[in-house]
Amino acid sequence: MTLDPAYLTYPKRRLGYDHDLYAYTPLPQRPPIAWPDGRSVATWIVVSLEWFPITPSDVPFCAPGHMQTVYPDYRHYTARDYGTRVGFYRLLDAFAKVGAKVSVAANSAIAERYPVIIRDIVDAGHEIIAHATDMNGTIATGLPEADERALIARSLDTLERVSGTRPRGWHSIARSQSWNTVRLLKEAGVDYCCDWTNDEMPWAFANGLVNIPLNHELSDRQILNVQQQSVDSYAEQIRDAHDWLSAEAMTQGGGRLLPLHLTPYIIGLPYRMDAFEALLADLAARPTNGFARGDDLADIFRRQM
Repeated sequence: MTLDPAYLTYPKRRLGYDHDLYAYTPLPQRPPIAWPDGRSVATWIVVSLEWFPITPSDVPFCAPGHMQTVYPDYRHYTARDYGTRVGFYRLLDAFAKVGAKVSVAANSAIAERYPVIIRDIVDAGHEIIAHATDMNGTIATGLPEADERALIARSLDTLERVSGTRPRGWHSIARSQSWNTVRLLKEAGVDYCCDWTNDEMPWAFANGLVNIPLNHELSDRQILNVQQQSVDSYAEQIRDAHDWLSAEAMTQGGGRLLPLHLTPYIIGLPYRMDAFEALLADLAARPTNGFARGDDLADIFRRQM
């Protein structure tokens, strides 16, 4: 039996990718980016501030970290609630101790239910990124375009109404997008997203939307929750990542991005905060390192690129 010749015809076969969202550009072919004050590493802290409905939705999929046992799942519901009641405020204190300004990826349900948290974020000088409506607000191909557009608009509008500033950044739940998301975010006036994890520098989509890669492998959820490693091991891996990125930047030129993705109900537990605060202090003391918000990184990228 022979194959139909059409089987081997692939209309999007070309260098790099099978889509038109952005071009394939390996690191050595891109112009170097320079961070302020000659620093080789920009540490970008992103805190996911999430509200989990007690009844999870699996359409189009169930979000990571959602309720897991039969309804009502009070154990996991209250563990997540711990993040907004206790853990997040420990993180705010930790950031203040080292003078770090961060990005907070907030569900708009946080603004609706706990507006005081949004005010505390803004008053501390941190940035708010839109993170869908709540943890049932997932995006994937198959979600009707009108529904996705409405979800994006509701998240942005609610966060703007409560915080006083329209979010410039977008972070999808589980970093999941549809084929329409990049276009819809651009149409909604979003300046950057952080769902595509394929780099250690910002880059731009063909339509001008910037992506700031938010590495998943270095997240507290992945290391502490999924892999069940210790917080000391987590801190050691972050330090190792910083050392490698700094050395690479110095030998190859330009700067590198070190993203720290944090979850308040995971990293904010009392037996983890001491090691986490020591990690922040260590990074703050390094002359090669600087903390930056996502909107600042996007602005630096646009000016230089």
